[in-house]
Amino acid sequence: MNKPLYHFFTADHHRLENLLNQATAEAGEIKLEYYQQFRCGLLRHIKMEEKILFPAAKKVNIELMEKIAPRYRLEHGALTSLMVPPPTVSLIKVIRYVLEKHDFAEEEVGGLYDICEALTHDETQELLDQLAKAEEVPLHPPNPAPIAIEAARRALARAGYNFDEIVIQ
Repeated sequence: MNKPLYHFFTADHHRLENLLNQATAEAGEIKLEYYQQFRCGLLRHIKMEEKILFPAAKKVNIELMEKIAPRYRLEHGALTSLMVPPPTVSLIKVIRYVLEKHDFAEEEVGGLYDICEALTHDETQELLDQLAKAEEVPLHPPNPAPIAIEAARRALARAGYNFDEIVIQ
């Protein structure tokens, strides 16, 4: 089956994963130029799902999208909050963990992308055009204040994750 939206988003997942891998290629070291590209790309990816994909699918089946979208929105909030503090080895471990779970749920057979693809099949090209034009999210420099990591921990908890438990795994 031809799944252009699925392929668009999964290709972006792979691009982001590669950027994060480049940022952390040296053990214990974070290459900030790659991490910044990852950070910017992840926020754009989340924006494309939240502002383009979800609303298009919701127009077709509001009940279904109101049932499945909250999980993804909580995880998007957690991932967004993890982009605020400066990167550390522990923070990146948590980001990778959440992304692994999140991306799998989006990509699996019958997952979010399959559902949205089926709902929006009549407007695929229009959606791809909008996605291609999506602008980057303006970024502030990472915030080293303790409140930034505490806010990220709370957002993770709302999404069902525990920062400390992930770090010690």
